[in-house]
Amino acid sequence: MARVIVVGGGAAGCIAALSAAQSGADTILLEQNEKLGKKLFITGKGRCNLTNAADMRTIQEQVVSNGRFLYSAFRAYSNRDVMQCIESNGCPLKVERGGRVFPVSDHSSDVIAALERALRKAGVRICLHAAVKELLCEDGETRRITGVCLADGSVLKAERVIVATGGLSYPSTGSTGEGHRMLRQWGHCVTELYPSLTPLVLREQPIAASLMGLSLKHVAIRILDEKKERFSSFGEMLFTHFGVSGPVILSASAVIGPQLKKKNLRLEIDMKPALSEEQLDQRLLRDFSGQQNRNLSNALSDLFPARLIPEVIRQSGVEPDRKIRDMTREERGRMVQASKHLSYTVTGLRGFQEAIITKGGIDVKEVNPSTMESKRVPGLYLAGELLDLDAMTGGFNLQIAWSTGYLAGMHAALD
Repeated sequence: MARVIVVGGGAAGCIAALSAAQSGADTILLEQNEKLGKKLFITGKGRCNLTNAADMRTIQEQVVSNGRFLYSAFRAYSNRDVMQCIESNGCPLKVERGGRVFPVSDHSSDVIAALERALRKAGVRICLHAAVKELLCEDGETRRITGVCLADGSVLKAERVIVATGGLSYPSTGSTGEGHRMLRQWGHCVTELYPSLTPLVLREQPIAASLMGLSLKHVAIRILDEKKERFSSFGEMLFTHFGVSGPVILSASAVIGPQLKKKNLRLEIDMKPALSEEQLDQRLLRDFSGQQNRNLSNALSDLFPARLIPEVIRQSGVEPDRKIRDMTREERGRMVQASKHLSYTVTGLRGFQEAIITKGGIDVKEVNPSTMESKRVPGLYLAGELLDLDAMTGGFNLQIAWSTGYLAGMHAALD
């Protein structure tokens, strides 16, 4: 019976250990923290959006980096597979808006408990407070894996090792890049790392701070590099003390990180995406018809949230105390433009402390996509956020972790 050591007790590591044990391996799961799933515990604002109920083709389309690499992993272990695993181990699930899958209890701890029950049932030995210092390989040209050395100096031998230590996001949970460091020592390349699914910082921070807490629903956004569109989407966003956040903004961050490294970008918000400019102009005319003696600043309450009205007027360049009866067609046109193209300068991403996922990681060209085995070190397998794989928000990144972890575990046990 082959021995498999799994380094990292997050989503990818837990499912890798379960898969290896169910495939017949003597499996040890090493986790440096005091409990399993520390990052899982805080995902989905503590509710754990563990996957998405869409078909796997749709899930594949939501992968931002190296989606083709995941064909075999997604075939081997689908969203339905992980949902069946969690539910069969005592955690009922539900599907919410956008196909997001959560535990019925809304407690991420129930997902972790289900995983732990599955692991113990499969005979996985779970070792907590077990930080790995380095990977051990035999001397010679093949450099085959032989085990791991723990931080306390003890050595554990194994024919196969799976590394699933995560990226850099939420470092307080233990994702500090240790896996990347260990793998670099054995010749693996790490692509440039960016925080992803994270809020955006605006140059106009004082304006954003004045709107802090204001949530905008059903808006369309565009991120522009001069005239070239880098990202566009529709949804919900939020102003913060430093810039903007919310689902549609987090999705934008998954795409624009590399561009922001080089230059500032422009964010445009369409407050009324359901209306064309002509339709919005007609709407303004109707709203203004009964308010001829009012100031502009007092005549927009049916169109915009009260806190946003001064900002829309500011960007239009029309005087806020302009009487409606005196407004020209040109001024009304400027109001329409401001409403459809509310503009800000994006200067950067918030850091890894707030990022849901890491963009970048171990170059997937160095990993066999059919088995998740390293092409550089035989017997070494890689899974999860450690790899240069990332997706949009909505449960898709955790599906990457489940699928790559399962495939790694199965082949580590059988190959």
